[in-house]
Amino acid sequence: MAADPVKQLRVAPGSSVSLRSIDTDERFGWTKAEALDELERVKAQLDLLQQRLAAEGSRSVLLVLQAMDAAGKDGTVRVIASGMNPAGVRVTSFKAPAGPEVARDYLARVHAAVPERGEIGIFNRSHYEDVLVVRVKGLQPRSVWSKRYRHINEFERMLTDEGTSVVKCFLHVSRDEQRKRLQERVDDPEKRWKFRLGDLEDRRLWPRYQQAYEHALEQTSTAWAPWHVVPADRNWVRNLCVAKILLRTLERMAPQVPRPHDGIEGVIVK
Repeated sequence: MAADPVKQLRVAPGSSVSLRSIDTDERFGWTKAEALDELERVKAQLDLLQQRLAAEGSRSVLLVLQAMDAAGKDGTVRVIASGMNPAGVRVTSFKAPAGPEVARDYLARVHAAVPERGEIGIFNRSHYEDVLVVRVKGLQPRSVWSKRYRHINEFERMLTDEGTSVVKCFLHVSRDEQRKRLQERVDDPEKRWKFRLGDLEDRRLWPRYQQAYEHALEQTSTAWAPWHVVPADRNWVRNLCVAKILLRTLERMAPQVPRPHDGIEGVIVK
């Protein structure tokens, strides 16, 4: 498998983004069988590097997943995390703020959930809801949400400076594929619990969400915390792309196991 899409998927800082021009069904010349085989190889490498990251204990990784409904955030988390030690992975799903969360600034609950040193953190939705849902549904005036792009960039810069590598993936699904998946949820008793009537309202707001995502990608893809637009119409393409992006991040970090304590080499355990 020669194609490596990581660089192709990355949103260059300062560039404009047109989601309509990005193919949600891109396969990079892969077959499904090749992609599944490659995914197992990538997951094995992720497992090794995660162990080194935990042993090193001085840095962390934060993977942010954002998408329209039914793009596969849960499925991506399940596949990516399945090959790693659960003790070293922290998954956080952000719902609408409630209770004590609304009494603090919008980033407070996010900061509390960032991974500890040695961990890989995965955000299933994230602080970006506060420039997406809040904007599209008019929950805050423009004078409020428009400042948050700068807040987010500075927040992610601080995380990076403190040793957390931030990598962000927008799972890009087509409107037609979303319709099929939402209908599957309605028709399947095992999936029906995931469907809510609000999904239909959000679907009617599709153009506004696409515009909001484009603006967020343009404003917050930075050298220290880049966005990647991942084609999500095919689960096996989506999963492999995200796994490769995460692997590239860990390879660049090159975590190292610490030196053993003096006197350990040559010890015979009886």
